[in-house]
Amino acid sequence: MSLRKAGLWAARLAVLVLVAPALVIALYRVVPPPVTPLMLIRLVEGYGLHKDWTSLDGIAPDLQRAVIASEDGKFCQHHGFDWDALDNAVERLQSGRGRLLGGSTISMQTSKNLLLWPGRTFLRKGVEAYLTIWLEALLPKKRILELYLNVIEFGPGIYGAEAAAQRFFGIPAARLSRVQAARLAAVLPSPLEWRADAPGPYVRSRTGVIAARLGTIALGPDGPCPEQAAALMPPLSGLWRGR
Repeated sequence: MSLRKAGLWAARLAVLVLVAPALVIALYRVVPPPVTPLMLIRLVEGYGLHKDWTSLDGIAPDLQRAVIASEDGKFCQHHGFDWDALDNAVERLQSGRGRLLGGSTISMQTSKNLLLWPGRTFLRKGVEAYLTIWLEALLPKKRILELYLNVIEFGPGIYGAEAAAQRFFGIPAARLSRVQAARLAAVLPSPLEWRADAPGPYVRSRTGVIAARLGTIALGPDGPCPEQAAALMPPLSGLWRGR
């Protein structure tokens, strides 16, 4: 193979690698993801796989508010990245006060949980940021939150609001109370260690803080962020309709 042909193939491969994630994300605008890398990893680790897709309308508004209050208070104001939180996280790392933690928005967590492996390397963070740009460009906020609440890990082998509500409280996600919703949101930072149905002192304290913040999170009749109902890019007219 000539050098010129090799260069052309390399360029095509690079374009494919860059564009393929966008095609998958665009597909998830209307199709529920069948499985995620984390689900497969946990399954191999012996945690099982329990999930039950439900639309955002089937998830209690208090849980929608709770995850925003807990994980990303500026969800409706940013386009994927909370730069103030990221600056604070980097400052803590540089000052030796901890690892690169915090600053991860719901959009970033959704990108990570949909398409990536667990880990905290700079490489994975870079890929996560790239995917987040596509996610925010192609999907409306309502769909991002819907995906998040269906793939996020709430416990060992338990993914999504419906499976978590059934497993921990024996009720559908639509019937979660204010406290139950806050408790589910409280365990998100460490779902393999903390339990929503048997909370320790820290989770109980965190639950109280989240519950107190619920009133500060507004939801419109069509879900969160009514002023950002559309994605940044034009809708995929004639191909798909957002859910």
